[in-house]
Amino acid sequence: MDNMRLDKWLWAARFFKTRSLAAQEITKGRVHVNQQLAKPARDIKPGDMLWIKRGDAGVTVTVMALSSVRGPAPVAQQLYAETPDSIAAREKAAEMRRLAPEPSHQLEQGRPTKRDRRLIDRLRGSHG
Repeated sequence: MDNMRLDKWLWAARFFKTRSLAAQEITKGRVHVNQQLAKPARDIKPGDMLWIKRGDAGVTVTVMALSSVRGPAPVAQQLYAETPDSIAAREKAAEMRRLAPEPSHQLEQGRPTKRDRRLIDRLRGSHG
């Protein structure tokens, strides 16, 4: 096997839970092959560069091998290699999320959060 469908490979490499979900994400433009928009039926081969948007950030991987079956995660991870730039960007994004302030601390008015409600109940002495 020297090439296969993009949606099938993304499913086999465990980037998406189902093949139809992979096809939907490709159609929405969240997957690029060699820096170009792709369609679900696009043929890919080892050596192709893929950019896959996952959550807030994108992941850039190089296709290392092809597989038409969806195996366990350790086997699926051998189908691709993430680029060093992508790893660094992902780690930086994780660090930024970790250091980001708690969103509820910026609220000065409005409804109390669940945490605020528990504090109020504790101060009033009521247990509800």
